[in-house]
Amino acid sequence: MVSKRKRHGKVTWFYLFNGPGSTRENRKIVQKWGFRTMKEAQDAEAARRIEEQQKYELAKAGSGVAAAPPKTLGMLLEEFHHQHAEEKLAPKTIERYRQMGTYLDPTLLAMPLGEIRPLHLSREWTRLLKSGGHHRRTKEPRPLSAKTVRHIAGLVSSAFNRAIIWGLITVNPVRASEPPKPKKRRAIALTSAQQDELIAGACGPWCMAALLKVAGATALRRGELLALRWSDVRGGYVIVERSLSQTNSGLEFKDTKTGDFRKIVLPAEAQTALDVHRTQQDEFRRQHGPTYRADLDLIFCNPDGTPLKPNSVSATVSRMFRRMGIEKPKGDALHLLRHTHSSELLDGGAPVAVVSARLGHKSIRTTLDIYGHMIQGQEEEAVRKWQERRQSRAQDQKQVPIN
Repeated sequence: MVSKRKRHGKVTWFYLFNGPGSTRENRKIVQKWGFRTMKEAQDAEAARRIEEQQKYELAKAGSGVAAAPPKTLGMLLEEFHHQHAEEKLAPKTIERYRQMGTYLDPTLLAMPLGEIRPLHLSREWTRLLKSGGHHRRTKEPRPLSAKTVRHIAGLVSSAFNRAIIWGLITVNPVRASEPPKPKKRRAIALTSAQQDELIAGACGPWCMAALLKVAGATALRRGELLALRWSDVRGGYVIVERSLSQTNSGLEFKDTKTGDFRKIVLPAEAQTALDVHRTQQDEFRRQHGPTYRADLDLIFCNPDGTPLKPNSVSATVSRMFRRMGIEKPKGDALHLLRHTHSSELLDGGAPVAVVSARLGHKSIRTTLDIYGHMIQGQEEEAVRKWQERRQSRAQDQKQVPIN
Protein backbone atom coordinates (compact mmCIF):
# COMPACT_ATOMS: atom_id res chain seq x y z
CA MET A 1 0.00 0.00 0.00
CA VAL A 2 1.19 3.48 -0.92
CA SER A 3 -0.42 6.44 0.78
CA LYS A 4 0.27 9.98 1.92
CA ARG A 5 0.00 11.98 5.08
CA LYS A 6 0.12 15.64 5.94
CA ARG A 7 2.12 16.74 8.94
CA HIS A 8 3.06 20.27 9.96
CA GLY A 9 1.70 21.47 6.64
CA LYS A 10 4.00 19.17 4.64
CA VAL A 11 2.74 16.26 2.51
CA THR A 12 4.88 13.12 2.37
CA TRP A 13 4.27 9.64 0.92
CA PHE A 14 4.93 6.25 2.50
CA TYR A 15 4.59 2.54 1.74
CA LEU A 16 3.42 -0.26 4.02
CA PHE A 17 2.92 -3.97 3.38
CA ASN A 18 3.01 -7.37 5.05
CA GLY A 19 6.35 -9.08 4.64
CA PRO A 20 6.52 -12.49 2.93
CA GLY A 21 5.67 -15.37 5.23
CA SER A 22 3.52 -13.20 7.50
CA THR A 23 0.60 -14.83 9.30
CA ARG A 24 -2.08 -13.54 11.64
CA GLU A 25 -0.07 -14.81 14.58
CA ASN A 26 3.30 -13.67 13.26
CA ARG A 27 2.89 -10.59 11.13
CA LYS A 28 5.87 -8.67 9.81
CA ILE A 29 5.10 -5.09 8.79
CA VAL A 30 7.48 -3.47 6.29
CA GLN A 31 7.19 0.32 5.99
CA LYS A 32 9.11 3.46 5.16
CA TRP A 33 8.15 7.13 5.31
CA GLY A 34 9.38 10.41 3.87
CA PHE A 35 9.00 10.14 0.08
CA ARG A 36 8.40 13.33 -1.88
CA THR A 37 6.12 11.86 -4.59
CA MET A 38 3.76 8.92 -5.06
CA LYS A 39 5.93 7.47 -7.84
CA GLU A 40 9.03 7.62 -5.66
CA ALA A 41 7.18 5.68 -2.94
CA GLN A 42 5.83 3.14 -5.46
CA ASP A 43 9.27 2.46 -6.94
CA ALA A 44 10.78 2.10 -3.47
CA GLU A 45 7.98 -0.28 -2.42
CA ALA A 46 8.49 -2.48 -5.49
CA ALA A 47 12.22 -2.71 -4.81
CA ARG A 48 11.66 -3.44 -1.13
CA ARG A 49 9.14 -6.22 -1.88
CA ILE A 50 11.71 -8.00 -4.06
CA GLU A 51 14.41 -7.52 -1.44
CA GLU A 52 12.21 -8.89 1.35
CA GLN A 53 11.16 -11.85 -0.83
CA GLN A 54 14.80 -12.74 -1.51
CA LYS A 55 15.64 -12.54 2.19
CA TYR A 56 12.66 -14.77 2.95
CA GLU A 57 13.72 -17.37 0.37
CA LEU A 58 17.28 -17.38 1.71
CA ALA A 59 16.01 -17.81 5.26
CA LYS A 60 13.75 -20.71 4.17
CA ALA A 61 16.61 -22.38 2.33
CA GLY A 62 18.76 -22.19 5.42
CA SER A 63 22.45 -21.45 5.74
CA GLY A 64 23.90 -24.90 6.32
CA VAL A 65 25.95 -27.06 3.96
CA ALA A 66 22.81 -28.66 2.47
CA ALA A 67 21.03 -25.33 1.89
CA ALA A 68 19.54 -24.80 -1.56
CA PRO A 69 21.89 -22.97 -3.99
CA PRO A 70 21.07 -19.41 -5.08
CA LYS A 71 18.60 -19.17 -7.95
CA THR A 72 18.47 -15.44 -8.71
CA LEU A 73 21.11 -12.76 -9.21
CA GLY A 74 20.17 -11.16 -5.91
CA MET A 75 20.59 -14.45 -4.08
CA LEU A 76 23.89 -15.09 -5.89
CA LEU A 77 25.26 -11.72 -4.75
CA GLU A 78 24.33 -12.53 -1.15
CA GLU A 79 26.04 -15.92 -1.42
CA PHE A 80 29.04 -14.26 -3.05
CA HIS A 81 29.34 -11.77 -0.19
CA HIS A 82 28.96 -14.44 2.46
CA GLN A 83 31.06 -17.28 1.01
CA HIS A 84 33.77 -15.34 -0.81
CA ALA A 85 34.01 -11.60 -0.14
CA GLU A 86 33.60 -11.68 3.64
CA GLU A 87 36.19 -14.45 3.92
CA LYS A 88 38.90 -13.03 1.65
CA LEU A 89 38.42 -9.29 1.12
CA ALA A 90 39.02 -6.21 3.28
CA PRO A 91 36.05 -4.77 5.24
CA LYS A 92 36.12 -1.55 3.20
CA THR A 93 35.97 -3.51 -0.05
CA ILE A 94 33.04 -5.56 1.23
CA GLU A 95 31.23 -2.37 2.22
CA ARG A 96 31.75 -0.92 -1.25
CA TYR A 97 30.57 -4.13 -2.88
CA ARG A 98 27.34 -4.06 -0.91
CA GLN A 99 26.82 -0.40 -1.72
CA MET A 100 27.34 -1.04 -5.43
CA GLY A 101 24.75 -3.81 -5.34
CA THR A 102 22.06 -1.37 -4.21
CA TYR A 103 22.25 0.42 -7.58
CA LEU A 104 21.10 -2.66 -9.52
CA ASP A 105 17.52 -2.79 -10.77
CA PRO A 106 15.35 -4.95 -8.47
CA THR A 107 13.80 -6.75 -11.47
CA LEU A 108 17.28 -7.76 -12.65
CA LEU A 109 18.16 -8.99 -9.16
CA ALA A 110 14.99 -11.14 -9.18
CA MET A 111 15.80 -12.83 -12.51
CA PRO A 112 16.86 -16.50 -12.49
CA LEU A 113 20.59 -16.90 -13.15
CA GLY A 114 20.13 -19.04 -16.26
CA GLU A 115 17.83 -16.49 -17.92
CA ILE A 116 20.14 -13.46 -17.65
CA ARG A 117 21.63 -12.60 -21.03
CA PRO A 118 24.28 -10.04 -22.05
CA LEU A 119 21.46 -7.91 -23.49
CA HIS A 120 19.79 -7.63 -20.07
CA LEU A 121 23.06 -6.46 -18.56
CA SER A 122 23.80 -4.03 -21.40
CA ARG A 123 20.39 -2.46 -20.80
CA GLU A 124 21.23 -2.18 -17.10
CA TRP A 125 24.58 -0.46 -17.76
CA THR A 126 22.76 2.04 -20.01
CA ARG A 127 20.13 2.70 -17.33
CA LEU A 128 22.77 3.23 -14.67
CA LEU A 129 24.65 5.68 -16.92
CA LYS A 130 21.46 7.70 -17.47
CA SER A 131 19.75 7.64 -14.09
CA GLY A 132 21.24 5.01 -11.82
CA GLY A 133 22.08 7.30 -8.91
CA HIS A 134 20.21 9.94 -6.94
CA HIS A 135 20.95 13.31 -5.38
CA ARG A 136 21.43 13.13 -1.63
CA ARG A 137 19.09 16.00 -0.75
CA THR A 138 16.38 15.89 -3.41
CA LYS A 139 16.57 12.12 -4.11
CA GLU A 140 16.08 12.97 -7.78
CA PRO A 141 17.67 10.49 -10.24
CA ARG A 142 21.08 11.38 -11.60
CA PRO A 143 23.59 9.67 -13.91
CA LEU A 144 26.33 7.44 -12.57
CA SER A 145 29.84 7.85 -13.91
CA ALA A 146 31.26 5.34 -16.37
CA LYS A 147 33.85 4.42 -13.75
CA THR A 148 31.17 3.58 -11.16
CA VAL A 149 29.14 1.54 -13.65
CA ARG A 150 32.31 -0.30 -14.64
CA HIS A 151 32.91 -1.17 -11.00
CA ILE A 152 29.32 -2.41 -10.62
CA ALA A 153 29.77 -4.57 -13.72
CA GLY A 154 32.98 -5.90 -12.20
CA LEU A 155 31.13 -6.91 -9.04
CA VAL A 156 28.43 -8.74 -11.02
CA SER A 157 31.08 -10.41 -13.18
CA SER A 158 32.97 -11.62 -10.09
CA ALA A 159 29.75 -13.11 -8.72
CA PHE A 160 29.02 -14.90 -12.01
CA ASN A 161 32.60 -16.22 -12.14
CA ARG A 162 32.10 -17.62 -8.67
CA ALA A 163 28.79 -19.17 -9.83
CA ILE A 164 30.68 -20.97 -12.62
CA ILE A 165 33.17 -22.35 -10.07
CA TRP A 166 30.24 -23.48 -7.91
CA GLY A 167 28.68 -25.28 -10.90
CA LEU A 168 25.54 -23.12 -11.00
CA ILE A 169 26.03 -21.79 -14.56
CA THR A 170 28.45 -22.37 -17.44
CA VAL A 171 28.81 -18.89 -18.98
CA ASN A 172 29.44 -15.43 -17.53
CA PRO A 173 27.04 -13.07 -19.39
CA VAL A 174 28.89 -9.94 -18.22
CA ARG A 175 31.81 -10.70 -20.54
CA ALA A 176 29.67 -10.05 -23.64
CA SER A 177 27.61 -7.19 -22.20
CA GLU A 178 30.11 -4.39 -23.02
CA PRO A 179 30.13 -2.28 -19.83
CA PRO A 180 31.31 1.33 -20.36
CA LYS A 181 35.00 2.14 -20.46
CA PRO A 182 35.84 5.23 -18.38
CA LYS A 183 38.29 7.75 -19.73
CA LYS A 184 41.76 7.44 -18.30
CA ARG A 185 42.74 10.43 -16.22
CA ARG A 186 46.30 11.52 -16.01
CA ALA A 187 47.76 11.85 -12.56
CA ILE A 188 48.47 15.47 -11.68
CA ALA A 189 51.16 16.73 -9.36
CA LEU A 190 51.71 19.74 -7.11
CA THR A 191 54.53 22.17 -7.59
CA SER A 192 57.18 22.46 -4.87
CA ALA A 193 55.75 25.84 -3.90
CA GLN A 194 52.23 24.43 -3.59
CA GLN A 195 53.43 21.54 -1.48
CA ASP A 196 55.34 23.89 0.85
CA GLU A 197 52.28 26.14 1.12
CA LEU A 198 50.08 23.16 1.95
CA ILE A 199 52.38 22.05 4.78
CA ALA A 200 52.79 25.60 6.11
CA GLY A 201 49.00 26.03 6.27
CA ALA A 202 48.33 22.68 7.88
CA CYS A 203 45.30 22.64 10.18
CA GLY A 204 43.06 20.12 11.88
CA PRO A 205 44.80 17.29 13.80
CA TRP A 206 47.87 18.43 15.74
CA CYS A 207 50.17 16.18 13.67
CA MET A 208 48.94 17.25 10.23
CA ALA A 209 52.11 19.14 9.20
CA ALA A 210 54.34 16.15 10.00
CA LEU A 211 51.93 13.78 8.30
CA LEU A 212 51.97 15.87 5.10
CA LYS A 213 55.78 16.04 5.12
CA VAL A 214 56.11 12.28 5.45
CA ALA A 215 53.39 11.70 2.84
CA GLY A 216 55.21 13.93 0.38
CA ALA A 217 58.55 12.23 1.06
CA THR A 218 57.40 8.59 0.96
CA ALA A 219 54.27 8.47 -1.26
CA LEU A 220 52.53 6.24 1.28
CA ARG A 221 48.80 5.73 0.93
CA ARG A 222 46.49 7.36 3.47
CA GLY A 223 45.73 4.16 5.36
CA GLU A 224 49.41 3.18 5.39
CA LEU A 225 50.41 6.53 6.91
CA LEU A 226 47.80 6.30 9.64
CA ALA A 227 48.80 2.73 10.52
CA LEU A 228 52.53 3.48 10.84
CA ARG A 229 54.15 2.64 14.17
CA TRP A 230 57.43 3.91 15.59
CA SER A 231 58.65 0.33 15.49
CA ASP A 232 58.22 0.44 11.70
CA VAL A 233 60.94 3.10 11.38
CA ARG A 234 64.30 1.36 11.42
CA GLY A 235 67.71 2.66 10.42
CA GLY A 236 66.67 5.05 7.67
CA TYR A 237 63.93 2.78 6.33
CA VAL A 238 60.19 2.45 6.82
CA ILE A 239 58.54 -0.98 6.92
CA VAL A 240 55.05 -0.77 5.41
CA GLU A 241 53.08 -3.87 6.33
CA ARG A 242 49.57 -2.73 7.24
CA SER A 243 46.90 -0.09 6.66
CA LEU A 244 44.10 1.59 8.63
CA SER A 245 40.64 1.16 7.15
CA GLN A 246 37.45 3.04 8.06
CA THR A 247 34.06 1.46 7.47
CA ASN A 248 30.57 2.00 8.87
CA SER A 249 31.50 -0.49 11.58
CA GLY A 250 34.50 1.54 12.74
CA LEU A 251 38.29 1.47 12.32
CA GLU A 252 40.33 -1.63 11.57
CA PHE A 253 44.00 -2.37 10.90
CA LYS A 254 44.46 -4.66 7.90
CA ASP A 255 47.06 -5.78 5.39
CA THR A 256 48.31 -3.41 2.70
CA LYS A 257 46.42 -3.09 -0.57
CA THR A 258 48.48 -5.81 -2.25
CA GLY A 259 48.75 -7.94 0.87
CA ASP A 260 52.56 -7.65 0.85
CA PHE A 261 54.93 -5.63 3.01
CA ARG A 262 57.62 -3.38 1.58
CA LYS A 263 60.74 -1.66 2.87
CA ILE A 264 61.31 1.87 1.55
CA VAL A 265 64.03 4.44 2.09
CA LEU A 266 63.10 7.30 4.42
CA PRO A 267 64.52 10.64 3.15
CA ALA A 268 66.52 12.72 5.63
CA GLU A 269 63.98 15.57 5.62
CA ALA A 270 61.22 13.13 6.58
CA GLN A 271 63.37 11.71 9.39
CA THR A 272 63.97 15.24 10.71
CA ALA A 273 60.23 15.95 10.64
CA LEU A 274 59.58 12.73 12.57
CA ASP A 275 62.15 13.62 15.20
CA VAL A 276 60.44 16.98 15.85
CA HIS A 277 57.04 15.29 15.78
CA ARG A 278 58.10 12.69 18.34
CA THR A 279 59.19 15.37 20.79
CA GLN A 280 55.71 16.91 20.64
CA GLN A 281 54.10 13.49 20.97
CA ASP A 282 56.16 12.64 24.05
CA GLU A 283 54.69 15.72 25.72
CA PHE A 284 51.15 14.47 25.03
CA ARG A 285 52.20 11.08 26.36
CA ARG A 286 53.28 12.68 29.65
CA GLN A 287 50.10 14.74 29.89
CA HIS A 288 47.78 11.74 29.44
CA GLY A 289 49.83 9.42 31.62
CA PRO A 290 48.43 5.89 31.96
CA THR A 291 45.41 6.65 29.69
CA TYR A 292 47.71 7.22 26.70
CA ARG A 293 47.42 4.34 24.17
CA ALA A 294 51.13 3.53 24.13
CA ASP A 295 50.30 -0.06 23.16
CA LEU A 296 49.26 1.11 19.68
CA ASP A 297 52.65 2.80 19.14
CA LEU A 298 51.11 4.99 16.41
CA ILE A 299 53.13 7.79 14.82
CA PHE A 300 50.18 9.83 13.54
CA CYS A 301 47.32 9.74 16.01
CA ASN A 302 45.13 11.74 18.37
CA PRO A 303 46.76 13.40 21.42
CA ASP A 304 45.79 10.36 23.52
CA GLY A 305 47.41 7.88 21.10
CA THR A 306 44.18 6.59 19.54
CA PRO A 307 43.91 6.26 15.73
CA LEU A 308 42.85 9.16 13.53
CA LYS A 309 39.84 8.61 11.28
CA PRO A 310 41.02 8.38 7.64
CA ASN A 311 37.90 10.10 6.27
CA SER A 312 38.34 13.03 8.65
CA VAL A 313 41.97 13.45 7.63
CA SER A 314 40.99 13.48 3.94
CA ALA A 315 38.23 16.00 4.58
CA THR A 316 40.70 18.29 6.37
CA VAL A 317 43.19 18.13 3.50
CA SER A 318 40.42 18.84 0.98
CA ARG A 319 39.47 21.99 2.92
CA MET A 320 43.11 23.06 2.85
CA PHE A 321 43.21 22.66 -0.93
CA ARG A 322 40.03 24.70 -1.34
CA ARG A 323 41.43 27.43 0.91
CA MET A 324 44.58 27.55 -1.22
CA GLY A 325 42.55 27.63 -4.43
CA ILE A 326 44.16 24.45 -5.77
CA GLU A 327 41.91 22.47 -8.08
CA LYS A 328 42.14 18.73 -7.54
CA PRO A 329 40.56 15.74 -9.29
CA LYS A 330 37.62 13.97 -7.66
CA GLY A 331 38.80 11.71 -4.87
CA ASP A 332 41.21 11.80 -1.98
CA ALA A 333 43.15 15.09 -1.89
CA LEU A 334 45.91 13.50 0.16
CA HIS A 335 46.62 11.20 -2.79
CA LEU A 336 47.99 14.19 -4.72
CA LEU A 337 51.11 14.08 -2.53
CA ARG A 338 51.61 10.48 -3.61
CA HIS A 339 51.30 11.50 -7.26
CA THR A 340 53.68 14.41 -6.71
CA HIS A 341 56.36 12.20 -5.18
CA SER A 342 56.03 9.65 -8.00
CA SER A 343 56.21 12.38 -10.64
CA GLU A 344 59.38 13.84 -9.14
CA LEU A 345 61.03 10.41 -9.06
CA LEU A 346 60.19 9.66 -12.69
CA ASP A 347 61.14 13.16 -13.82
CA GLY A 348 64.51 12.62 -12.15
CA GLY A 349 65.07 9.49 -14.23
CA ALA A 350 64.31 6.85 -11.61
CA PRO A 351 63.63 3.41 -13.18
CA VAL A 352 59.94 2.52 -13.41
CA ALA A 353 60.52 -0.73 -11.53
CA VAL A 354 62.04 1.18 -8.60
CA VAL A 355 59.14 3.67 -8.49
CA SER A 356 56.59 0.86 -8.75
CA ALA A 357 58.15 -1.00 -5.81
CA ARG A 358 58.26 2.18 -3.71
CA LEU A 359 54.59 2.88 -4.40
CA GLY A 360 53.60 -0.67 -3.52
CA HIS A 361 51.94 -1.35 -6.88
CA LYS A 362 51.10 -4.96 -7.60
CA SER A 363 52.78 -4.76 -11.02
CA ILE A 364 54.75 -2.33 -13.17
CA ARG A 365 51.74 -2.29 -15.51
CA THR A 366 49.79 -0.35 -12.87
CA THR A 367 52.55 2.25 -12.63
CA LEU A 368 52.71 2.61 -16.42
CA ASP A 369 48.92 3.03 -16.65
CA ILE A 370 49.00 5.93 -14.19
CA TYR A 371 52.32 7.59 -14.99
CA GLY A 372 53.05 6.46 -18.54
CA HIS A 373 52.67 10.00 -19.94
CA MET A 374 55.49 11.18 -17.66
CA ILE A 375 57.80 8.44 -18.89
CA GLN A 376 57.08 9.35 -22.49
CA GLY A 377 58.38 12.84 -21.79
CA GLN A 378 61.81 11.34 -21.16
CA GLU A 379 62.12 9.91 -24.68
CA GLU A 380 64.22 12.76 -26.08
CA GLU A 381 66.74 12.47 -23.24
CA ALA A 382 66.93 8.70 -23.69
CA VAL A 383 67.57 9.06 -27.43
CA ARG A 384 70.24 11.69 -26.78
CA LYS A 385 72.07 9.37 -24.40
CA TRP A 386 71.79 6.53 -26.92
CA GLN A 387 73.28 8.71 -29.64
CA GLU A 388 76.16 9.79 -27.38
CA ARG A 389 76.91 6.19 -26.50
CA ARG A 390 77.04 5.12 -30.15
CA GLN A 391 79.31 8.01 -31.03
CA SER A 392 81.59 7.14 -28.10
CA ARG A 393 81.82 3.50 -29.22
CA ALA A 394 82.58 4.53 -32.79
CA GLN A 395 85.35 6.83 -31.55
CA ASP A 396 86.85 4.05 -29.41
CA GLN A 397 86.92 1.71 -32.40
CA LYS A 398 88.83 4.26 -34.50
CA GLN A 399 91.46 4.54 -31.80
CA VAL A 400 92.12 0.79 -31.60
CA PRO A 401 95.51 0.14 -33.32
CA ILE A 402 95.58 -2.38 -36.16
CA ASN A 403 98.37 -4.97 -35.82
